[in-house]
Amino acid sequence: MRIVCVGGGPAALYFAISAKRRDAAHEVTVLEKDPPGATYGWGVVCQDGLLDMLYRNDRDSAQAIRRRSRLWQEQEVHIGGEGVGYLPGYGFSVPRAGLLEVLASRADDLGVDVRHEHPVPDSALTDGTFADADLVVVADGARSRLRDNDPERFGTTTTLGRNPYIWLGTEKVFSAFTFAFERTHAGWIWCYAYPTSAGVSTLIVECAPETFTGLGLDTLPHEDGIALLEKVFADVLEGCALISSSRGREAPWLRFLEVRNETWRDGNVVLLGDAAHTTHFTMGQGTRLAMADAVMLGQSLAEHPSVAAALARFDRRGREALGSAQASARTGAAWFERVDRYLDRDPVEFAYALAHRQGSQPEWRFQQHRATQYAAYRRGRRLAQTGRRWWRARKRGESL
Repeated sequence: MRIVCVGGGPAALYFAISAKRRDAAHEVTVLEKDPPGATYGWGVVCQDGLLDMLYRNDRDSAQAIRRRSRLWQEQEVHIGGEGVGYLPGYGFSVPRAGLLEVLASRADDLGVDVRHEHPVPDSALTDGTFADADLVVVADGARSRLRDNDPERFGTTTTLGRNPYIWLGTEKVFSAFTFAFERTHAGWIWCYAYPTSAGVSTLIVECAPETFTGLGLDTLPHEDGIALLEKVFADVLEGCALISSSRGREAPWLRFLEVRNETWRDGNVVLLGDAAHTTHFTMGQGTRLAMADAVMLGQSLAEHPSVAAALARFDRRGREALGSAQASARTGAAWFERVDRYLDRDPVEFAYALAHRQGSQPEWRFQQHRATQYAAYRRGRRLAQTGRRWWRARKRGESL
């Protein structure tokens, strides 16, 4: 089968790997408009569930991804110097550039033709560009040019979120996933931070539009805006600098784009990853869902004799799997758009509200949450999580 993938992100590259692993006879080409290593962003979060899936699907790339990942333990919630609330959990993060390097290298090893600096026209789905392909995989991101050239083809609707955000790096190395909320004369502004690689962490800043304009972030020169953010978050950064350029690109301020499609397939064309669906970045699920799409599509092709049948199954199963995640993401995004309603609480109460922002909980859970704030309890919990993490790693066959 001749397969063409448009886009060189995790969805396209991991699908190429998954398809070739199941049938080496497939002729798979990945077309990416940017040069190797050119990627926006810093670290992406992954959990044990994603690592389990990666090890089952392709151990070689999974092992390489795990070697590049960094562990974070516990979650800390800081509110304007008033104290810290603690939440359980642990996870891993891997540099986005490193993830793409691993996937591109593995795809090349399997015989995938990965072509960087190879843009395709916006009209490629209709002008005959892919006439020789048996399957065309559109995986060029949330703002897909190919999909949006004819949005009625897939029933595409997009909704722009309210809050501006910017994705930065910092020299401060965080050991926990950290939320920090700071009050300014223009309103509240907050960040999410977690370790990414040796000496670097990811730090995403978000605020309401009124705070954004009130602080002048809409008009300040880029460097002055970054300097202002360093002052606002000076306590949590402990004097460390913010890094606003990734692979030569200045980080832009964005608003989250929710993408929904009535169908992910049309003829021999299928949408994958963010081109098909998005979930708000506060969920930390974008990369997991994209790579799960890739595995599901690869398996559907292996199990069905025709492309049409494979795409029909992928579309049906993918939609079923996505529903609850996308609903939770919308609820979470709306919570952060109204977060100032909750910031009059103490850090412990606020941390609880943040953790359960997608639904109400019985009263006993809050009492349990209060008990978990004590240092002795948290040490015991981290010890238990270390044991659980070791067991999951051994079960999936990690050899670090």
